Amino acid sequence: MARKTVLRLALASLVLGQVLAPGALAEARSTNAETQPALVDLINPLMGTDSTYRLSYGNTYPAVAVPWGMNSWTPVTGKPGSGWGYTYHDEKINGIKETHQPSPWMNDYGAFALMAETGPLKIKAEDRGSWYSHKAEDAHPYSYKVYLADYDVTAEVAPTERAAQFRFTFPKSDDAHILIDGLAGGSMVQIDPAHRRIIGYVSNNHGGVPDNFRNYFVAQFDHDFTVTRTWDENDQLTADKTRKGDHVGAVVSFKTAKGEVVHVKVASSFISPAQAELNLQREIGNDSFATTEAKAKAAWEKELSKVRVEDPNLENRRTFYSALYRMLQFPREFFERDANGKIVHYSPYDGKVHDGYMYTDNGFWDTWRAVFPFLVLMYPERDSQMMQGLVNTYKEGGWLPEWASPGYRDVMIGSNSANIIADAYINGVRGFDVDTLYEAMVKNATTDKGRPTNREGNVISAVGREGVDWYNKLGYVPYDVGIHENAARTLEYATADFSISQLAKALGKPQDATLYARHAQNYRKLYDPTTGWMRGRNRDGSWETPFNPFKWGDAFTEGNAWHYSWAVMQDVQGLVDLMGGRQKFVDRLDSVFTTPPIFDDSYYGQVIHEIREMQIVDMGQYAHGNQPIQHMIYLYDWAGAPWKAQFHARDVMRRLYSPAPDGYPGDEDNGQTSAWYVFSALGFYPVTPASGQYAIGSPLFRKVTLAMPSGKTLTIDAKNNGPDNLYIQSVALNGHTHSKTYFTHDALEQGGTLVFTMGPKPNKQWGAAPADAPFSMTPQGQ
Repeated sequence: MARKTVLRLALASLVLGQVLAPGALAEARSTNAETQPALVDLINPLMGTDSTYRLSYGNTYPAVAVPWGMNSWTPVTGKPGSGWGYTYHDEKINGIKETHQPSPWMNDYGAFALMAETGPLKIKAEDRGSWYSHKAEDAHPYSYKVYLADYDVTAEVAPTERAAQFRFTFPKSDDAHILIDGLAGGSMVQIDPAHRRIIGYVSNNHGGVPDNFRNYFVAQFDHDFTVTRTWDENDQLTADKTRKGDHVGAVVSFKTAKGEVVHVKVASSFISPAQAELNLQREIGNDSFATTEAKAKAAWEKELSKVRVEDPNLENRRTFYSALYRMLQFPREFFERDANGKIVHYSPYDGKVHDGYMYTDNGFWDTWRAVFPFLVLMYPERDSQMMQGLVNTYKEGGWLPEWASPGYRDVMIGSNSANIIADAYINGVRGFDVDTLYEAMVKNATTDKGRPTNREGNVISAVGREGVDWYNKLGYVPYDVGIHENAARTLEYATADFSISQLAKALGKPQDATLYARHAQNYRKLYDPTTGWMRGRNRDGSWETPFNPFKWGDAFTEGNAWHYSWAVMQDVQGLVDLMGGRQKFVDRLDSVFTTPPIFDDSYYGQVIHEIREMQIVDMGQYAHGNQPIQHMIYLYDWAGAPWKAQFHARDVMRRLYSPAPDGYPGDEDNGQTSAWYVFSALGFYPVTPASGQYAIGSPLFRKVTLAMPSGKTLTIDAKNNGPDNLYIQSVALNGHTHSKTYFTHDALEQGGTLVFTMGPKPNKQWGAAPADAPFSMTPQGQ
């Protein structure tokens, strides 16, 4: 649009026989810049919400929040307590809730909802739901607005880190109501008419909390109450001001004129009621709704503006910033600031209040791959806080988390915390106690999952490595010892061991570095040369029989041999050699896309959504909707065929992502599926943890400007770029020809200009030499 505006003015001046004055040209550019939308307004928070248990196009909800905020807010269309709280195809909204849900599979904790009504009061969620339309819904990261048609009420919410403002616009009514639903799982409400407020707490959760877990809240109204009532788990309304039970709620009523607005300021705390009040005063105080909304918008714009995209394709820009928005929500803050401004947190590990940072709601099985590397690249100060939080987790709970929500959750496999810690330190993130985290990594890597205990001596099954004794003895977790997903565990342990070895080397621990580097080669124990796949192996050395590479689960996690055979990020060259050399490796990579989406679901007894998502997109066995194979496209860079990585990266971006309710190819797990898109759109991707390298793909945009943490600017200029010109012809970094199929972290951090020259046909010579390949533990030619 900017180019068209300037062009029109230039053409007009030429028609008049004049040259457009420099001042007029500058004014035209300035005027056009002022009309460009804020980056945050390119975001569609509804991206990924058209999902179900059976098929995921993201499994997201429209989160109204600030970046990494402790609380998010979302409209609720589903049954309260269901992981699928908001789905695009639902017809009614029954509330707007404070949420901390990382995914529907983990569900929520510390949640409560507000709802506005008119007429006869309805308290059950299934009764109070109001018809609404997406045409009368306005969703932004910094505010949400919807028309509740059954009540002629417009509801709005704008967030802060730990608080929010609501604005309800009522019709003329003698019976206008606002209710707070504490949801099932333990709650208390108390109405204080004299101060026009409701206080209380909720304890609902789905695991990972101590016995004293509570989310305290305070809701401050700007109207006097005409009638006040509370209800209990039997939905019995009374005039009692205080109610406590498994599921309680409160409702306050008003008489309203047409267009009358009722404001509610809400804050919460995991520490105490007094801290909730402090959060309310500190984060909202006397601010108007508009001020809170503007501050939230500015918070997003600050973070988003570190990556500025220039490209005529609006849909791609909207997809990019919608994905970046999702990335910057997790892991969320789980800390607060006390009366003196000191950082403190309630520990979901020991139930006490401690000094320092804490972050939660994250599964490292997903996010170690690209989310944390992006934080390291663009937001290292925030990543340092997260590492400090991991130090506190270890001190308070005795172990690193692998899935936290808010405390230890026994979900997924591996010890992938090692990858995010080592990657952070190797790439220059500082300000945290790395020695303590190294101790924690080693403890996690040497203890069987069935034996860990916390500080109080209680068994924690969510940490440690299941089958680690077998792994250390044989070099793999056997198939026939009753440990499911054994091959996947072996492969993931080996990658984590590489990360441990890298950090050990950096910390001056040569013996550990050698030991864990040797363990990082354990992937070789599972490669079966007769089939060409990774395969489950019995304790006597024999192979899992019968073997079906199309069988999901069993020896693998949410995938099969077609997916996990590529899970050797630390030693791709070693895998190339095992598979018979470069050409055979490329042929095998190609076969993933050309083999029909055959599958065996017998392990699960049903077609799980990850299988269905692979089956329906017409990409063969490539299952981009789940994490284990998402890096595979970039492995062409190691085998002399980077042009194929360019083709497939661009093809996946084009076909599987869009800024729409069905805009993701599968679960958007805590930002990982988004991070794949964000990195890939920039033109590179972090395949190998703790290596300081990014494998090159195909940049999506004509120009991207990154404000690097070093204070320098990195400009990515893709000349001739477009939908058809997806192949790299040449690359130059700061004026120097760049033939490598990777960039180093250090080079990007120093800023400068990165120029891709793009074309419609592959340049099969660029990056094809063995010396151009990215890092591997195994050198080329060995």
